[in-house]
Amino acid sequence: MKKLLIFFCLPLFSKAQVNDSLFIRKMADELLTNGRAYEWLRQLTKQIGGRLAGSPQFEKAVKWGEAVMKEAGADNVTLQECMMPNWNRGGRDAATIITIDGKKSNRSLDVLALGNSLGTNGNPVTAEVITVADYTELEAKKDLLKGKIVYYNYKFNPRNIDPSISYAEAGQYRRSGASRAAKYGAVGVIIRSLTEATDNNPHTGGMTYNDSFPKIPAVAVGGDDADYLWSLGKKSSFTISMTTSGKFLPDAKGYNVIGELKGSVNADTYITIGGHLDSWDVNEGAHDDGAGVVHTLEILRTLKALGYQPKHSIRFVLFANEENGLRGGTKYAEEAKAKNEKHLFALESDEGGFTPRGFGFTMNTTQLKKVQSWMPLLAPYGTGILRMGGGGADIGPLNRNLGTALGGFLPDAQRYFDVHHARSDIFENVHKRELLLGALNMAALVYLVDQYGL
Repeated sequence: MKKLLIFFCLPLFSKAQVNDSLFIRKMADELLTNGRAYEWLRQLTKQIGGRLAGSPQFEKAVKWGEAVMKEAGADNVTLQECMMPNWNRGGRDAATIITIDGKKSNRSLDVLALGNSLGTNGNPVTAEVITVADYTELEAKKDLLKGKIVYYNYKFNPRNIDPSISYAEAGQYRRSGASRAAKYGAVGVIIRSLTEATDNNPHTGGMTYNDSFPKIPAVAVGGDDADYLWSLGKKSSFTISMTTSGKFLPDAKGYNVIGELKGSVNADTYITIGGHLDSWDVNEGAHDDGAGVVHTLEILRTLKALGYQPKHSIRFVLFANEENGLRGGTKYAEEAKAKNEKHLFALESDEGGFTPRGFGFTMNTTQLKKVQSWMPLLAPYGTGILRMGGGGADIGPLNRNLGTALGGFLPDAQRYFDVHHARSDIFENVHKRELLLGALNMAALVYLVDQYGL
């Protein structure tokens, strides 16, 4: 009886779907048995390390990416030039509490300057600290801010089951907190890192200045120091001395690394798969976005290993400069538009190498329904979500410039922001099996889009 029940619960596949299921199974066997993604990630993180745009390490990563793209079997590999912002941390970031209620203190804080923030010109900024929970409290205290350092204690909202929602909410303080405080005369900013991690690692990340206000230094603190500053501010007045050395050098030449498999039917129509090659300078960039880089390379290797001939041309892109400028993704879309290229679909992996959960999409409802009809083929490998809303920063310009449908790989997000932009984003924190399963789910989706379009 149990066998009979199981039989009737199985999806009723058409002949084409049976063939699709068998091919996806072949991809799974090849990828999970012979996959190179984990070894490639080890090379990228341990032999090259952090890959900030404009750094010598980024140049090494481009050469590495070009070589591995050829090793993986691309029909051709090209380097697409773009000019990237060249921000340099310039040295060690430091902050120390020097007085509490007028009495001397020497408690050091573990800080990282935010990416693109400017330094203190060789001299520390020393000032009393005004603590605020959010922008509403900042506005309420605006008359107190002149000559002060502002500390933002905006926390991740733990009620959001998806922590990426909490990240998006908190991100405004990293992006524009410095200029919002400088508007009222503040001389420096400290933010609570964008994480719920239970360690004290500070998390960096990109910020921007409003040119209408002074460009003041901005740093982040980890959770333990953040809690201490917040509790201290409730009962005492205190002064901090902070030193950073961030500066911009002239724009640097960078490249998108692009491999291609030529289509057999619609060779002039493109499917793009990608991740970004750059990372922050304080870590190895393993999850962000080494995982997306090797996902991209692994899909290429697997398709070639199986002798798959795509109907559409598939491009595998390692994008330049996502973290603090988006110059690579912008350049890719600009050239596609200038050449009147037709881009059917673009898929990005930029949320880490954790266990696959599914995909989010930016497309019309008819297209989404078609993708959702493939759930029985994808579900055996971990996909449980095919929803509206998703894509990726690097492929976003394709949608804005060409109207291209987008997809974003969704791994389990619960641990991602523990390591995101922090020194703990290292190779050892990536699990081989989870990494390979992510590449498999992406490969299966790309295969189905190639076979049936949108």
